[in-house]
Amino acid sequence: MSTSSVERDVRPDDEAMMARAVMRADHSRLLAPPNPWVGAVLVVTDGTSFEGSTRRPGANHAEPEVLERAGSRAEGATLYVTLEPCAHHGRTPPCADAIIAAGVARVVVGVTDPDPRVGGSGIARMRAAGIDVTVGPGASLVEAQLAPYLHHRRTGRPHVVLKLAATLDGRTAAPDATSQWITGPEARADAHRLRAESDAILVGAGTVRADNPRLTVRDVSAADGEAPREPLRVVLGRAPADAAIHPCVEVGGELGGVLDDLGRRGVVQLMVEGGPTVAGDLHRAGFVDRYVVYLAPALMGGDDGLPMLAGAGAPTIDGLARLQLDQVVKLGQDLRLNLARSTEEG
Repeated sequence: MSTSSVERDVRPDDEAMMARAVMRADHSRLLAPPNPWVGAVLVVTDGTSFEGSTRRPGANHAEPEVLERAGSRAEGATLYVTLEPCAHHGRTPPCADAIIAAGVARVVVGVTDPDPRVGGSGIARMRAAGIDVTVGPGASLVEAQLAPYLHHRRTGRPHVVLKLAATLDGRTAAPDATSQWITGPEARADAHRLRAESDAILVGAGTVRADNPRLTVRDVSAADGEAPREPLRVVLGRAPADAAIHPCVEVGGELGGVLDDLGRRGVVQLMVEGGPTVAGDLHRAGFVDRYVVYLAPALMGGDDGLPMLAGAGAPTIDGLARLQLDQVVKLGQDLRLNLARSTEEG
């Protein structure tokens, strides 16, 4: 069953309630990975609703979280959940079994789970138990929210986010390679949030030698008030023995193979903070899924500063990489542009 398919047993409130579940899932963005960040809303027979979201690995998924809050009132209720409930034993028991045991009458699922351990089996198990299951309301919202997870399960590779900070004339560093700081504190704080959302951060060995970054997450808290987990630090090449990035994973070889390896390690979202050479190589290979560009109201001037993407560019205007601008956010004096490859681009 396709995650984008819609089964037309949709009722008037389904889209709005799924939107609530999507909002609730935001609470789990820094808690759940590498599990999916899922939200749920349970509407009991008298119209009262309960909300829940996935906790840290090993703790409740969204479904048992909301069922526990409702208790016996879950019998006969309607459950809205952004991702198909699991039907297999992992760190926790199957969510589909918990839903059946609670006596829920109807389940509305945003998208089915492409994980081969699920892949429609949760829906099948609930239907076999007599539960009315509808799939598809709010699917576009869920697909956008869970894009990294869905991409990983469909391809086996991480969802690659390329983060760039540049001047208005597209320079990421001065001719002497200095780049601190192009953007202001608000943009830098936002970039730390992006780090916290990622399972790993990749930089090139040249960036390690030039900047000696730590690549840690600072001044970010998860929904439970705890510090988020630190992402895996990955160096493309060899890091000096005394570099601040240690402990790290050093990788090499063809970029597709690197992504395959990181996917097998459970990296769902990979944030790339490498210099223009690494950025350019990933871009030209078509491996970037999302571009996050922090644009400062500053001009480097001239043509000797470092570009955002090093290496050969498009030879003609027809070769431009056309991107889809999804969001523009003002952060202090800077702008954050969220972009994805256009669906029209081959």
